[in-house]
Amino acid sequence: MALTKSSVSTQDALCVTHEADFMMIDGLFVGGEKGDVQITCSFQKGQKKAVLHDTKPYEKISEHIGLYPVVLISPNDTDIVRDGSEERRKFFDGVISQIDREYLETLIKYNKVLLQRNALLKQFAEKNYFDADLLDIYSEPIIECGIELQKKRAVFLSKFTPIFQKHYANLSESREDVRLVYETDVDADTFRNDFTKNRQRDLAAQRTTLGIHKDDFSFEINAFPLKKYGSQGQQKSYVIALKLAQFELLALEKGFQPILLLDDIFDKLDDRRIQQLINMMVDGTFQQVFLTDARPERTQQLLSHLTVEVLYFDVTQGK
Repeated sequence: MALTKSSVSTQDALCVTHEADFMMIDGLFVGGEKGDVQITCSFQKGQKKAVLHDTKPYEKISEHIGLYPVVLISPNDTDIVRDGSEERRKFFDGVISQIDREYLETLIKYNKVLLQRNALLKQFAEKNYFDADLLDIYSEPIIECGIELQKKRAVFLSKFTPIFQKHYANLSESREDVRLVYETDVDADTFRNDFTKNRQRDLAAQRTTLGIHKDDFSFEINAFPLKKYGSQGQQKSYVIALKLAQFELLALEKGFQPILLLDDIFDKLDDRRIQQLINMMVDGTFQQVFLTDARPERTQQLLSHLTVEVLYFDVTQGK
């Protein structure tokens, strides 16, 4: 209801129960600037996904992103460290998109034109012909949007990095030095020329080989790659620090705290990190938190001493 998509799958069809034709989730965001707001998200096989704001559909679903900011911490988060650059771009694009609507719109346009340009390059190879003017129609928005997105990513990282480093220092008791390095081939002064010179390489590869879709974010610990040299504990601390920095920056930019989702993390985190998260619930760092746990007795024991309001929902019993 916050981001209009599943946190697990990029395909809406996989949210539909087996043997069913559609899915729908409906809920109420209470006490915001606009009062209580009903959000409905539905998807029917063979049709487009629909998102309704107080029963009125959005013209563009992207208009909804960022209205109800949310941060998710889950067992799969270390994929950001271990997997390829796409996972890291996906994470940072998701954070920036909740803050900057213009960034999201530009990113959507860029990805759409990128697919079209790649299809055209493949068509040139299959039909053994080339039309420079036609290719330029798709190249120009790639260049313009790429430069704009690169600038926004760089500005975002300048704000995000010190907050992230603060949280990592807190989690690790300042035992290591961590860095977050933005790697890109896009330079505002030279990218147009670089992209044009790269045309022959694109034709040979049948895809666009230069642009912000190739960007990466390098995670370092004590000046070494975290993926190769970081222990499991260090990787977990790094990722949690990323998520806590996301939470803090969203709160600063929005003027109110995001909803925090903790998905089945107790099997993956040690007692010290769990206790730090619980302390942040008590001291007011977090406001509304949703926890999931396959062992409810463990959660009840961990939260039993909290002075904040706690409600339990047993989905297996429908309570």
